[in-house]
Amino acid sequence: MIRYPLDAPDIVDALGADLRAAGYTSDGIADLLGEEAGQALVSGVWWPALRQTRRAAPDRAPLATLIRLFLLGSTEPADDVAAALPGVGLDALVDQQVIEPADGGVRAVLDIRPHGSDDADRLVVADQDASMRPGALAHDHVLGIGGASMSLAQAVIRTPFARALDLGTGCGVQALHMSSHCETIVATDTNARALALAAATARLNGLDWDLREGSLFEPVAGERFDLIVSNPPFVVGSGAQDYIYRDSGMAGDGISRSLIEGIGEHLNPGGIAQILANWEVRDLDAWDDRVREWVQASGLDAWVVQRELADPISYVSLWVSDAGESVVDAAERGARWLDWFESEGIVAVGMGSITFRRPVEDRPADVVIEEITAAGQEVTGFEAQAFWARRDFLRENSDADLLASRLSTSPVFLETQALPGDDGWQQVSASVTRPGGPGAVLPVDEVLTSLLAGCRGQVPLAALISLLADFHGVDADALAAAAMPAIREAIGRGILYRAD
Repeated sequence: MIRYPLDAPDIVDALGADLRAAGYTSDGIADLLGEEAGQALVSGVWWPALRQTRRAAPDRAPLATLIRLFLLGSTEPADDVAAALPGVGLDALVDQQVIEPADGGVRAVLDIRPHGSDDADRLVVADQDASMRPGALAHDHVLGIGGASMSLAQAVIRTPFARALDLGTGCGVQALHMSSHCETIVATDTNARALALAAATARLNGLDWDLREGSLFEPVAGERFDLIVSNPPFVVGSGAQDYIYRDSGMAGDGISRSLIEGIGEHLNPGGIAQILANWEVRDLDAWDDRVREWVQASGLDAWVVQRELADPISYVSLWVSDAGESVVDAAERGARWLDWFESEGIVAVGMGSITFRRPVEDRPADVVIEEITAAGQEVTGFEAQAFWARRDFLRENSDADLLASRLSTSPVFLETQALPGDDGWQQVSASVTRPGGPGAVLPVDEVLTSLLAGCRGQVPLAALISLLADFHGVDADALAAAAMPAIREAIGRGILYRAD
C-alpha cells in the first residue's frame, strides 16, 4: 500500500507550530531577505536569497535554515534542521516524507511555503519542483503555486457562496482562497498524492475540506454548487498521461471540452463557474470555433477570454521544459509531440479563462468570446462580477430606457493616431480605454468622443444627443439610432455607467 506524506495529523500540527514559531511567514521571510533579494527570488533568481540567509543574525538562524530548506532546495545540516523544527524532530520529518537524508545533511522532499490568500497568511504544501531536485519529476508530482493557479485565483469572484467545488485541487491553492468566502468546500483530484498534500495544506491552516478522489464530476455526481473553480490538467497532447498535474489522459483538448459541457449540471441557478482551459486551433482566422461550440452547448452564460494563442513549437517548448527531463529526453518528447500536432492539423493552441453563470430565469444564454492579450488587462474577480452586472443591465434596459438615463463616463484615456499630410496631422483612428478593464477599449469617432465627454451624470443621454444633432445639423432620432450600438458597447465594457 502506498503511503503518502504527512498522514499523521499530530505531526502536521507540530510542524505548523514550529514553522510559525520560527517566523516562517510571508512577512518574516520578506523581512529577512530584504526587498531586492526577495524580489529576485520571486523572479526565479535564488542566489541573492541564499546569500541573505547566510548573513542572518544568530537569533534568526532557524528561519534562515527553513528558507534554504523549503524554498531554495538546499541540503542543510541535520542538527540545524532539528533546531529549526524542535517540536517535530528529525525522525518524524523523515518518516512523514517531509525531508530525506542527503550527502552532508538532509534536504526537503516537499515545498512548504507561506502564501498570502484573501484574508490571511497561509501555508501551502506541494512537491519540490524540477529546479530544486535532480532528475525528471515523478508521475504523480504535485505542482505548487504557479502562474496559472494565481491567474485563476485572481479571476475568481469573491462574494460569499454557500457551497463550492474545487475540481482538480492539486495542493489546494484554489480551495485555500475559497475558504475566505465559501461556507463548504468540496475538493477533488484524480491524484491521490495531491489529495494527501491538500489535506496537509488544509490542516496546517486550520481548515476542513471535503476531499474526494475521482475524475471530472464523478466524485460529485448528482450534486450542485454555487461556485465551481477548476485549474484542470488541460495540456493538449496525444492522450499519454506522463505527468498527472498537466496530462488528463484524454487526447487533444478533451478534458476542456468534457469540463465545459458537463459543468452546467452541477451549478445551482445563479451559480458561477470559473475555469482555465486550452483548446485546439485548426484555422487561425477561426480560433474560437471549438470553444464556441462547447460553451453554446452548455446552455450557460459564458465569458471566454483568450489570453494567448501559441504556435505548436512555443506550446510544446513550454511544457517539455518544466519536467526536469534530460536534454535528449526533452528533445525526443518534443519531436513526438510536434509530429502529433502535425498529424492532427493543429496549427495553434488557445489558452485562456472562462467564466460561466447559470441563468436564474428561462432565457437564451449570453455568450461573449473575445481575445484580450494586453498586459494589465487580466480578468479579476471584481471585473468578472462587474461584467455580468453590466450584461444584466443591458438586457434589462431598452434603448428608450438608456436615452432617458443620466450616464457617466468612467476614468478613461483618449488615444488618437494621425499621419502627416498636406494640411498638417490627419487623424486616422481614435479610441478610449478604461485602464485595468479587460477588453475595455472602444473605437470612437468625433461624435462619440464628444458624447462621452458630455456624459457626466447631469442630463439624460437624449438631451446630449439632441445638442450634438443641432451642432452637426442632423436629425436627433437618426443620430440616436446610429449611436446606440456604440453606447451599449461602451456600457458593456464599463466605459459608461448609469449615474442615477
